[in-house]
Amino acid sequence: MKLLFDQNLSHRLIEFIRKAFPDTIHVKDIGLDSASDTVIWEFAKKEGFTIISKDSDFHQRSFLFGHPPKVIWIQKGNCSTNEISKIILDNISHIHDFEENPDSSFLILE
Repeated sequence: MKLLFDQNLSHRLIEFIRKAFPDTIHVKDIGLDSASDTVIWEFAKKEGFTIISKDSDFHQRSFLFGHPPKVIWIQKGNCSTNEISKIILDNISHIHDFEENPDSSFLILE
């Protein structure tokens, strides 16, 4: 599974989850840290990434356009990088099930 972290999530998250999700990148890694949601969406769609974000805009976009790309929405207020990585790692099986389900467009993690 290829995850693409949005700019509203720390680049440091990758080091915490890389073992579970080795094909994870951050928008910063590919020069899209200042890109619009549309550009990020199109990149993820073209390259087969699932977008992971705290931004509700991607959640709304998934309703409008469906998938690909799929969207994982971290629905948690202010929290640390460690807390976000724990949420992701605690939900590995849910994330893999979500990725395998051809009918699912978004997943909410809290």
